[in-house]
Amino acid sequence: MEKKLKLGIPKGSLEKATMELFEKSGWRINVHHRNYFPDIDDPEIECAICRAQEMSRYVEQGILDCGITGKDWILENNSDVHTITELIYSKVSKRPARWVLAVPADSNIKRLEDLEGKKIATELVNFTKRYFAERGINVTVEFSWGATEAKVVQGLADAIVEVTETGSTIRAHGLKIIHELMQSTPQFIANHESWNDPWKRKKMEQLAIMLKGALRAHKLVGLKMNVARENLDKIVEILPSLNAPTISPLYQSDWFAVETVVSEDVVRELIPKLLEAGAQGIIEYALNKVI
Repeated sequence: MEKKLKLGIPKGSLEKATMELFEKSGWRINVHHRNYFPDIDDPEIECAICRAQEMSRYVEQGILDCGITGKDWILENNSDVHTITELIYSKVSKRPARWVLAVPADSNIKRLEDLEGKKIATELVNFTKRYFAERGINVTVEFSWGATEAKVVQGLADAIVEVTETGSTIRAHGLKIIHELMQSTPQFIANHESWNDPWKRKKMEQLAIMLKGALRAHKLVGLKMNVARENLDKIVEILPSLNAPTISPLYQSDWFAVETVVSEDVVRELIPKLLEAGAQGIIEYALNKVI
């Protein structure tokens, strides 16, 4: 019987970014309308789409061999899974999401201890309960189905625990952040039994290598140029690179081909300097993966 790796794709805010990351990594996933089992152009993988909040439970139970979900939902579910690697690929800021405690801007609540006997609304109920219990602070934690910021504004809760990247939405609702509970990033996780299976482990490691390579290539570009021998030292001194630039002599000439990888945000300043130092025929090209 042909082996298959059961891979979970997170539905919701990470779904589109995950599909794009897999495509850049070498796997094309096609989602059919109202179908939770998309096609993937790899006969060794079967995909299923489920909410990030549930992913770690399905992986822990072995319903899925592996999947992508946030560290926050692994902790919320207290799931026993193997973390293969961290994958930071938020479309907004490329920074970890932050779960923060927020109160009205004019609130007298300044620190965690001020919440003794108060009510907190959040989607992250279990983690929040454990967090305050570990610090000996007695609070009531209620589940929020959404629009959590409004719970405080409407007087339905004294504080909220909510996820944010920049904090702008929280501030826009007239709230202030007084404490950060944790930072969360997408995690590529595996069922322990699946990870101990040699075939499945090798397949998951292949996925991890290519996914990380695609992420590492984000905002990096390649530069190629031709440089005369007398200008070579000046050009090499100017060039930033992951390692040393690659330098190859051109056939029957005193010119060299120079190639390097640089951050995309330095190119606009770098190319004029390279031209001034004598580089010619400069080519900038996009990168799919950096391994």
